[in-house]
Formats: sequence, structure tokens, C-alpha cells
Amino acid sequence: MIQLFRYAIGVLVLSSCTLGNLSAQNSQVFSDEVFADYIRSVKFHVEGIPLSAPLIDLNSNTRLVLTFDDLQGDGKDYKYSIHHCNADWTPSNLAEMEYLVSFQEEYINDYEFSFNTRTNFTNYLLALPNRDIGWTKSGNYILKVFDVTDDRFLVFTRRFMVVETGFKVMGRVINPRDVSLTQTHQEIDFFVGHKGIDIRNPQTEVYASVLQNGRWDNAIIGLPPRFSRGEELNFDYQNRVVFPAGKEFRFLDIRTLNSKAEKIERIDRLVTHFEVRVRPEPDRETAPYLFEQDINGKFVIQTFDAQDQDLAADYADVFFQLKSSVNFSDHDVYIIGGFTDWLPMPWAKMAYNPAVSGYVGKVRMKQGFYNYAYGLVPSNGGPVDYAEFEGNWYETENDYLILAYYRPFGERYDRLMGAAVINSND
Repeated sequence: MIQLFRYAIGVLVLSSCTLGNLSAQNSQVFSDEVFADYIRSVKFHVEGIPLSAPLIDLNSNTRLVLTFDDLQGDGKDYKYSIHHCNADWTPSNLAEMEYLVSFQEEYINDYEFSFNTRTNFTNYLLALPNRDIGWTKSGNYILKVFDVTDDRFLVFTRRFMVVETGFKVMGRVINPRDVSLTQTHQEIDFFVGHKGIDIRNPQTEVYASVLQNGRWDNAIIGLPPRFSRGEELNFDYQNRVVFPAGKEFRFLDIRTLNSKAEKIERIDRLVTHFEVRVRPEPDRETAPYLFEQDINGKFVIQTFDAQDQDLAADYADVFFQLKSSVNFSDHDVYIIGGFTDWLPMPWAKMAYNPAVSGYVGKVRMKQGFYNYAYGLVPSNGGPVDYAEFEGNWYETENDYLILAYYRPFGERYDRLMGAAVINSND
């Protein structure tokens, strides 16, 4: 397997926590989510760094790049708009003219049709900021993409962050103080330096969010400093900033459809599409820890079968099989990862097949390299449980993104003043 480089985590449903000093007048919380099943392979990252988080400096020339495919294969009219958010991803109180320059919304004009593929699709590209739309404030933003061909239909949303460089964030991953968690969890301690910035009331003006591998569904948000000393804020909580460690992610390599990569049992080349069958996979809950280089749940679009990575990378129906002696009657099983926005998507749901003593599922995926895990979800709704099929091991390599926000008394929005990525193996 060709080794893939790892960079800062990508982001990816937000917990229902609400920051105490933020307005609760609007209960709408934005997230990364796709609302049209014909939209696939949405990628949003720093230009040239496909595994990076959508996080850029306010005063740099860096751009973010959004790409996605429309599997209906026609040329639709898509528009996008950008909205400023509070640190908890609720809409901020700023008017658009206070944080945007130029237009408030615009068309996505850069699109091309696939070629030499069995699955027809249209690939769209957008770079931000651009000559039509830019921003003037730091903080959280939500990007909305609408299909305006027939009606104004919201097809997907994407978070991104614009950061100032006023704070210096430093942290480390340690074993939890709670001895019952030392073999299965990881704890994060961190500090925020604010040299030259006079913060009068740190406990109400500064707060932080911590993400594991780009996931907002289990993020810890609205965390005030534990105490301050000089120009440093201490977030050294005991048994509070703690995450299940998980295990190294499972991987799927379908960068070529001309030969079988590791874990691939069979590739069928049909007239209309490709079918890929993954070898049956075991339940790893009680399996011993084994280090394997992964990309922490993310995915990259790439093909070895053609030169054009976006337009000539084909789609395949990928068949998964998870061995399980138990058919969970009150839970559902999903294939989950960055490619599903860490959500249990209907098209990634599995079904129990007693003939193979396990769960089976089919997902249409574009050529590339994917990380994923099997998640158990209560049938009546609830958080995803990864421990049932994957287990937790404290030695697992994970990325943690720390975001530090500042809203001084009288200010009307949350400034993102610092960010850092720390790794559990550092």
C-alpha cells in the first residue's frame, strides 16, 4: 500500500452544548451534511492539501477548495452563500455586510463532465475566497450550496474556520486520570497564550473546542479555561477532555479497478458500472491493538487508471461484509467515516444476512483511498457506538484539533484567535 501523508484533520453532527455567554435566541445549529443522495464525494480543504481541515488564516493568501460530484450527470445551476456563526455553530448576530466583501451569494461556474467512465457524473469546483466573495472577520463559517435549476433546494452544507494569530495554543495527549479509562481513552491537556492581549475575564470571554480526527459529533465545545496565570490560560482539566481512543481505521483502496488491491476479493467489470467485493471483515472489539498507518477516518479521491483525478476517476458499487454472530434487533449497523460526514447515512446502512452470519452493505464510492469504521446506532436514534465492532485502545494514533475563541465584553461575535493540531503519538 502506497503510504499517504497525513496533515491537519478535516472537519466533520455538532453536540447540543451551548456556550453560556452566547445568545440562545436562534436554536438552529449548522453541520456538515448532504441533503441530496445524488451528491457524492464532497471534499473541502486547503488548496493543495487534500487531507487538511477547512481552516485558513484571516490575513493569508491561502484558499479553500470545494469539489463535489452530481451523479445525475447533467449541468445544474448551483449557487452558494456564506454565513458567519458563533463558536457553537449557531448563526451569529453579524449582518452579512459586516463580514462579507462583494456579493452575498454567487453561482458555481466551474464544472465539467466525466469522461471515459461507466458512471456518468458532473464534477463541480469552487475556490474561496475569490473575486466574488470574501470575508473580513475571523470565526466559524457555514457554506451553503443550493440547486437553483428548478427551485432553491439546499443540497449540502460545509463548515470552515477563519483564524487570527492572536493566541498561541499548546497541548499534549496523556493517559486519563480515571484509572478505569487508562486502557481505552485519551485525555487532552492544553494551554492558550495571549501575549499582548488584555483579557479581563477569561472564564467568560475565552472558550475552546476540541475535535478528535475532525469529528464534530463527539466534539467538546464551550470549554472555559480552568485558571489563568499571567498571559497564559490553563485548560488542564482532570477527566473532562477525554475521548474514546478507538482503533486504527479500516481502509479501502480502490485507486485502481484493473487489479485487486489488499482486502479486495473480486472486481466485476459490468457494462454499466464496476462492482467491488471487499473480503469479509471481523469484529475487532476484543482484538489486540495493531498499529497500521491510516489517515484518521478521512478519504482522498485518486485513480491510477487515468491522468485526470477528478473527471476520469470512476465510481464502483462496493460490497462490504462484517462478520457478526449477533443480529441486533434494536440497533442498525452503518459504514461510517469522513466520506459519510461521520453520519449514519441511509445509503451506507447494512442489513443482517444469516446465510453469511454477518452484516452486508453496498455503497457507491469514487476511486480513491478511504478510512472507515463500523458503527452501531439505536434504531430510534442516538449516538453512534463504535466500540461494539471496533473496540478502544489507548495506543491508537489520533489527531486532536484545538480551537480557541475570544469574545470580550460588549463584542457581538466570537473571534477565532488560535488553533493547533496535536497528535497522540507526539
